[in-house]
Amino acid sequence: MNTYQIRKADEKEAALIIELLKEVAAWLQNNNINQWGFLLEGGEDEEITEAVINGDTYVACQDDEIIATVTLYSQKSEWDQHVWGNEDNPEVLYLHRLAVRPQYMKNGIGKEIINWVDENIKNTIRLDCVAHNSKLCAYYEKNGYSLTGTTADGHCKFQKVFGEGM
Repeated sequence: MNTYQIRKADEKEAALIIELLKEVAAWLQNNNINQWGFLLEGGEDEEITEAVINGDTYVACQDDEIIATVTLYSQKSEWDQHVWGNEDNPEVLYLHRLAVRPQYMKNGIGKEIINWVDENIKNTIRLDCVAHNSKLCAYYEKNGYSLTGTTADGHCKFQKVFGEGM
């Protein structure tokens, strides 16, 4: 049985997280999944580093190795503004860059991270993903996220609201 520790990323781990994300981006590209190609050229290196420094990024570790990561923004990024519009809600977090190292995929780690978020972060969680990746869209729906719409440029918007009916 695998055991993972999920915790906030440390500032000194930013380069390792960027490396992990680029590894996943390359895997996606090699598997003909048109997503995250901009990461390979360093498209978000600065933003990723800033998210780690600001305490918005979490890592899943196994035996001192970072095997997965996720970022939860409490403030809308420029991209979130594009996807979700002008509404400001302090109870909403925006999930970005959920990624698992390819050699650890298909072991339920992504689902475990989503469950950890559900149990530890009692905010409404929003995310988006490219609409043409039907497998990823189905993954988020299977894990309790509701499709709330699709943007004009082809991104599905998902949300999970906590506290409703409790």
